[in-house]
Amino acid sequence: TPIEESVLAVARAGAGTNNIPVDVLTERGVPVFNTPGANANAVKELVLAGLFIASRNLIPAARFAHTLEGDDAEIAKAVEAGKKQFVGTEICGKKLGVIGLGAIGAEVANAAVALGMEVYGYDPYLSVNGAWRISKEARHATSLEELCRQCDYITIHVPLTDKNPGMISEKEIAAMKEGVVFLNFSRDKLVDERAMEAALTSGKVRLYVTDFANPLSVKLENAIVTPHLGASTEEAEDHCAVMAVKELMDYLDNGNIRNSVNYPDCDMGVPVSAQRIALLHRNVPNMIGQISAELAKRNINIDKMTNKSRGAYAYTLLDLESCLPAEDEAALEAIPGVIRFRAVTGG
Repeated sequence: TPIEESVLAVARAGAGTNNIPVDVLTERGVPVFNTPGANANAVKELVLAGLFIASRNLIPAARFAHTLEGDDAEIAKAVEAGKKQFVGTEICGKKLGVIGLGAIGAEVANAAVALGMEVYGYDPYLSVNGAWRISKEARHATSLEELCRQCDYITIHVPLTDKNPGMISEKEIAAMKEGVVFLNFSRDKLVDERAMEAALTSGKVRLYVTDFANPLSVKLENAIVTPHLGASTEEAEDHCAVMAVKELMDYLDNGNIRNSVNYPDCDMGVPVSAQRIALLHRNVPNMIGQISAELAKRNINIDKMTNKSRGAYAYTLLDLESCLPAEDEAALEAIPGVIRFRAVTGG
């Protein structure tokens, strides 16, 4: 679908942006926002449901109950005879491995600690702020292999990138405990499901709980597959929508970027100077010098400025003591490497 030239920003109510042409929009100077954490509680609750369903054999038990026929006495007799095959285990005291300790993983870890589980977390990219969110009772796994060796249940909560498809492969599965339960409420492609199929057949993995129905997963034996229900709650949809709108408003009104997947976070609060201008540009040397020089030619002083980069792209916000004349905006946009110029306020 063609993207109108008038588009200034795009927001996705959710974490994934696979349905958005991010590369195309980046080249046009259009920030793409997502809403990380807005659906964290919804996904956490579904993960907990997966733990309980898996540990207590609830789905096969419910299917069995629906087959029962007869009067009260006959059904009671059948229940007593049949329920033995659905004996489960309690999750309290068991070891849970959480791969990825972002907004969702942290909530899952904390909830599992509260339920009496021994939690191991693995996240090589964990930030200081992220670490503060996690219960002090959770243990730090120094490697993915260590986590796999230790845990009775393992759940994955990392974003899918072009570098990590199949990060749970035959190698990681081989390191797991015999009879482990693996839960995937993140993305199906993070798991090599052919390797998982073999592990389910051999019994190495007792149960695979996944929120992603695909031609392979729906046919897996010893798998519980749900139709992408992670964020499907009324509350999560509201949270995501509100967060997306706030991100767009803050960008359009103030030039601030929060939770963009293609441009760096940059926040200068509400403008108080005569004018705020924003430049989305390539991350190349002397960009700030060229911008400053163009403003100096016009006797415009910079009151406050911030510049942030993200890979090959960067973002510069400037608060000016006087307004840049509209006819001079083209000079800034003509600087080599500038993708888009925007006068946010004033003028």
